[in-house]
Amino acid sequence: MYDLQSFKTEAAQGQEWLSKEYSQIHTGRAAPALLDGVMVEAYGSFQPLKNVASTTIEDPKTLRVVPWDKGQIKDIERSLYAANLGFSVAVDDSGIRVIVPALTTETRMNLVKIAKERFEDARITIRKARESMLSNLKDAGLPEDTMRTAKEEVQKLTDAANNSLEALFKKKETEILG
Repeated sequence: MYDLQSFKTEAAQGQEWLSKEYSQIHTGRAAPALLDGVMVEAYGSFQPLKNVASTTIEDPKTLRVVPWDKGQIKDIERSLYAANLGFSVAVDDSGIRVIVPALTTETRMNLVKIAKERFEDARITIRKARESMLSNLKDAGLPEDTMRTAKEEVQKLTDAANNSLEALFKKKETEILG
């Protein structure tokens, strides 16, 4: 009768997007995902850092970036500074050490604010997907009782997606506030 798969797909994409965004918000602990957004100019084009170097955790506050081509160290260092992530960068003989600073209370509150904004963006995506699905159902000319059932299913899926997003936000908020 009616297919809710497109809505489920959009809701899942919204959750994946939020998870990815949250992986890039640092919580005072070193994690390779913090450097996912860094683009390095290598071999004439911009590449993600993970395509030109390996990133590992050296200790809870330090990441080790080891380029596959030692000639790329200066380019990677330049890119880390240009990314303006607020990390200290130190070059040594085997690669680059990225030091994640401890978070202040003010910084933690700002990070929670950013996380909340991302959460709201994801909720807006879910809301738009719901509105689109309801519009499609309305245009399908379904019988009234089938339409009511479809709307109830869409609402249940919307509530489930929003609860999932909220759980992601609460988890990230707890991580940030420590």
